[in-house]
Amino acid sequence: MRATALLERHRARGARLVEFAGWEMPVQYRGILEEHRAVRERAGVFDLSHMGELHVTGREAAAALAYALVTDPPALAVGRAHYSMICAPDGGVIDDLIVYRLAPEHFLIVANAGNAAVVADELRVRLAGFEAALDDASLRTSLVAIQGPRAAGVLAPLTDVALDALRYYAIAEGRVAGHAALVARTGYTGEDGFECFVAWDEGPALFDALLAAGAAADVLPAGLGARDTLRLEAGMPLYGNELDRATTPFDAGLGRIVKFSKAGDFVGRAALEAAQARGRTKALVGLIVRGRGIARHGYPLYRDAASGAACGLVTSGTQSPTLGVPIAMAYVPPDAAAPGTMLQVAIREARVPVEVVALPFYRRPT
Repeated sequence: MRATALLERHRARGARLVEFAGWEMPVQYRGILEEHRAVRERAGVFDLSHMGELHVTGREAAAALAYALVTDPPALAVGRAHYSMICAPDGGVIDDLIVYRLAPEHFLIVANAGNAAVVADELRVRLAGFEAALDDASLRTSLVAIQGPRAAGVLAPLTDVALDALRYYAIAEGRVAGHAALVARTGYTGEDGFECFVAWDEGPALFDALLAAGAAADVLPAGLGARDTLRLEAGMPLYGNELDRATTPFDAGLGRIVKFSKAGDFVGRAALEAAQARGRTKALVGLIVRGRGIARHGYPLYRDAASGAACGLVTSGTQSPTLGVPIAMAYVPPDAAAPGTMLQVAIREARVPVEVVALPFYRRPT
């Protein structure tokens, strides 16, 4: 397994370590529930250094990414970001990404840990023929995030970046706790927060500085367990669960990010146009369990207690710490996707009623 530069920090804080996407990562410190609540109520600090950081530069960097991705990176202003996907020629999702424009000819793409090498290899192929170069900086970059309603207050005294002026899905260059950093107002928790990119060896000091600055506010280190419950409450997809090669952006309810209006062709255009025209064959929905038990990843769904054949599949599920009820995301037939629809999920030997609800389950207070 690979290890981030913060591994010894995690061990020193008593983290329970697990293998995730080939990395040894903390799943929890004090406990998932406590860490989840810290992020919702105060703030939590995450080590995300297992994610992939891919820099694309050159005179045709924007055009190359317009061809490679389903979104329209040339439309991004410098200092802004957007959510994107890289799709296969058949329209299936290879990975979902965040694309940042750091300069007119410089983009940063953040890929999921398990797909970083795949995305890098695919981008190299797609950039061929363009005046653009790819630099995989994943093993030279530490990524530390602080998320939660007190994140800005904790980070502000440590940085020269004007956080009040930094909009959601924006990025700025500056210093954090004395380290050169890129600071982005992005996250995967449903809360306000920031992701700080620094040199690999500077990650541990940044992690320490954020926790020390937040100690008076009871800011906690948070692991992958809380990150998963937080993103699920916020209705955010996880690659390998809600997204995969057999799923198009339209299936996942994310067809809005596919920019058919952009100039030129892009990989997957024909297949995605066909997918849009024929309509969804499956729909991603939220579920609340209205009986006993938790609907976990892979559990089958049925239209009623007497149905013999499954009609859908749970992709992610947990007991929601914020809502106090079991929640899940699932793929169901489009005619079963309306909020209020009642279905059944198989939990052990029983079929338990679940109600289709609109996503997300949770929105932070405005």
